[in-house]
Amino acid sequence: MSRKHPVIAVTGSSGAGTSTVKEAFEHMFRREGVKPGIVEGDSFHRYNRVDMKKAMAEAEKKGNRTFSHFGPEANLFGEIAELFSQYGDTGHGKRRFYIHNDEEAVRFAHHGVKSGEFTPWEDMPSDTDLLFYEGLHGCVVNKDVNVAQHVDLKIGVVPVINLEWIQKIHRDTRHRGYSEEAVMDTILRRMHDYVHYIVPQFKHTDINFQRVPIVDTSDPIIARDIPTHDESLVVIRFRKPDRFRMDFPFLLQMLKGSWMSRRNTIVVPGGKMGLAMELILTPILRRIMEDRKSVLG
Repeated sequence: MSRKHPVIAVTGSSGAGTSTVKEAFEHMFRREGVKPGIVEGDSFHRYNRVDMKKAMAEAEKKGNRTFSHFGPEANLFGEIAELFSQYGDTGHGKRRFYIHNDEEAVRFAHHGVKSGEFTPWEDMPSDTDLLFYEGLHGCVVNKDVNVAQHVDLKIGVVPVINLEWIQKIHRDTRHRGYSEEAVMDTILRRMHDYVHYIVPQFKHTDINFQRVPIVDTSDPIIARDIPTHDESLVVIRFRKPDRFRMDFPFLLQMLKGSWMSRRNTIVVPGGKMGLAMELILTPILRRIMEDRKSVLG
């Protein structure tokens, strides 16, 4: 962890909604005049799209039907920890980008890369105020690596699993061209690694945002619509509320219809999720930046 070069990580599985929190931070960074170094979790996959299919086929030939993007065999956990540690010490490090689609490929055309490939590793900008990571493994800890120890603010995005599946099915079928059968096969293949490498991260996160639908999601495969924010509640859990000086009476006053379910947990109407993020995270971001300035003199 570093006061001079802080690291913020938003972590959650595919389809969990980490991009929503990323967008909230982008608004806060712009409003607060903070220049982040953006790091995408997908850039630390071990294989590009073509090679991943080959590696998956090889694993299946050997009887391994749980080889997935969620596990250590398909990711560079050590490199994530190394980047976070190096950035915390020096404010520098190397990053690359994974190209998800043809639209992104246009943006990186100068690298000559196509959809499903990585850009070359390159130095991060030298004048960033903090490192911001969004992806699958921002707080992963196992016997070989401890990424979480290098992160100053750890945020988990953890919808209940049926909602997570619905969001993934809709995203991958409507925007990435996969069939429902292919998406469900991916979900089932990832379940072992989900339990062992995604879920355990949330005992390390400082704040968890968990969206809970209040409509029937008992069969996510046949769900035709993602439950809206107004059809959801958001459970926000703070691991150590005192560390962030959380003013729960203020939050309850500002977030109409919210209530405390535990001493460290506030429940918010789903439609207030964006406002809740702003009210909770903006003061934390300001304190991180003020602390950084005091250290830099």
